[in-house]
Amino acid sequence: MRPRYRPVPARRLGHVTREHDELPEGEGEVRSPEETAEDAVVSHVLDAIRGGETPDVVPAQSSTLGYAEFLAVEQELDRRWPETVMEPSLDRISALVDVLGDPHRGYPVVHLTGTNGKTSTARMIDALLSEIGLRTGRYTSPHLQRATERINIDNRPITPERYVEVYRDVKPFVELIDAKEGTALSKFEVLTAMGFSAFADAPVEAAVVEVGLGGRWDATNVADATVAVVTPIGLDHVEYLGSDVLAIAREKAGIIKPGSVAVLAAQDKAVAEILLERAVEVDAQVAREGAEFGVRERELAVGGQRLTLQGLSGTYDDIFLPLHGEHQASNAALALAATEALVGAGPRQPLDPDVVRAAFASVQSPGRLERLAAGQGVPTVLTDAAHNPHGARALAAALTTEFRFTRLVGVLGVMREKDARGILEELEPVLNEVIVTANSSPRAMDPDELGALAAEVFGSDRVSVEPVLGAAVEQAGELAEEAGESGVGVIITGSVVTAGEARALFGKEPA
Repeated sequence: MRPRYRPVPARRLGHVTREHDELPEGEGEVRSPEETAEDAVVSHVLDAIRGGETPDVVPAQSSTLGYAEFLAVEQELDRRWPETVMEPSLDRISALVDVLGDPHRGYPVVHLTGTNGKTSTARMIDALLSEIGLRTGRYTSPHLQRATERINIDNRPITPERYVEVYRDVKPFVELIDAKEGTALSKFEVLTAMGFSAFADAPVEAAVVEVGLGGRWDATNVADATVAVVTPIGLDHVEYLGSDVLAIAREKAGIIKPGSVAVLAAQDKAVAEILLERAVEVDAQVAREGAEFGVRERELAVGGQRLTLQGLSGTYDDIFLPLHGEHQASNAALALAATEALVGAGPRQPLDPDVVRAAFASVQSPGRLERLAAGQGVPTVLTDAAHNPHGARALAAALTTEFRFTRLVGVLGVMREKDARGILEELEPVLNEVIVTANSSPRAMDPDELGALAAEVFGSDRVSVEPVLGAAVEQAGELAEEAGESGVGVIITGSVVTAGEARALFGKEPA
C-alpha cells in the first residue's frame, strides 16, 4: 500500500515536547540544565517501559512526566494476576470496597453483561443519561488503546494524571487487603475499585458499569444494580466459563439483583428462560426486547442508520445513529429501555424525544465497525473488535447489508484461546482474501497456526500470512487496490487488541 495511508506523525514518547516548543525561535522560556536533564531521564524511562521500538503517543492534555507515571502504574498493575483469570469469589473485592467506604453505593448503577454489544450499549446509555443532564461515570473493559478508556466521567476518559491519582488513593488499601487476604488482588479487582472510587469522588449521579468476565463472580458484581442489562448471550471465554451456553447464561444472570429492573436483549429461548427464572427468583421487574421494547423501523442512512424505537415510555422516531449494523440498532433499543428504567420514565412521563435524538446522534463506539480511512482513489479501511463467532456473524451481516464492496480483504489477528475457526467460517463468505497476522499481545495466536486454519476454511489461494500487523494492513490495501479505485476495502478484525492497534496505526486517539 502506498505511503498515503500512513498517519501524520504524532508527538511521541522519547521526544519530549513542551508547550513553548510551538513558539518561534527566540521566544518562550529558557529551559534550565536541570529541566533538560530531567527530560533526558524521563525519555530513558519511557523507552525502557515501552521497549523503545514502538513508542506510544503522549496525550495532548498530559505532560511527558505525567504520562511516564501513568505507564509506571500500568507496569505495576500488570505484575498482579491477570484480569483474564476469574476466580469464583467476591471476598477480596468486597473487603477492598468496604475499607474504601463502599464507594459503589453512592449512586445508582446500570450493570451490563452479555457476550457482545456491552461496550456499545454502555456508551449509548451514557450518552442518553448525559443528555438528560445527569453527571455520569462509565466503567468498561477491555480498553482498545489506553487503560484510561476504562474509567469515564461525563462521557470522557479520565486523564493519565487522574488515573495515577486514583491509583495512589486506593493503593494503601489494596496493600492492606493483599496482606489480610493472603492472596493478592487481581489487576481487574484493583481497576474496579479505582473506577468506583473515581465515580464517588466526582461525584457522579449514575454509573454505567460493564462486567469484565461472566457476571456472578465478576468483581463489578459487588454493586447492586438498579438496572441490570443483558445483551445477547453466546459462547465466548469458554476456557473460563465453559462451553455450555446455558451455564454461561446462569453466570451472567447473577447481575440481576433483588428489586432491580432486568432489561433483556432478544435471546435464544432456553437462555431467555434462565434469565427470566433468575428475575422471578429475586423479584426483579423485566423488560424484554421484542415485547416491552425494540426496534420498530430501521433504514440505512449516510454514515449510519435511521431508527424508530419503541421504548418503555413510548415511541421515538427519526433517530439517527452514526453506527453500522442491525446489531447496533438492537443495542440502541436496549440502551433506551435501560435509561428509561433508571430514570423512571413511563407512558405518562416519557423522555424528551429531542433529547433522545441528540444523545444517539452523538454516540461514538471506537473499534466497532469504525472507518479508519476513506477517500477518492483510496480503499476504505474499517476495523471491528469482533473476537468470537457471534461477533463475527454480526460483522459479516453488517458488511453485507450496509456496504457495497466489489473487493474486500480481511486482516485477522486472533487470541489463541478464541474460536479462530468459528470466526473464520463466519467471515469467509464476505471476504475475497484474508491476511492473517498477530497483534502485540503475548496471548496472540501464532500467525502460521492461524494461517493453516484459514487455508482450511478459505482455501490456500485466498490466504496470506504476514506476522507484523502494520505490514499486513499495507499488503491488504495493495490487494484491494488490484480491483480498482472504487468499491474496494479492508477490514481489520479478530480481537479488541487488534482493533486498538489498527486505530493507533491510523493515528486515532483513544476515546
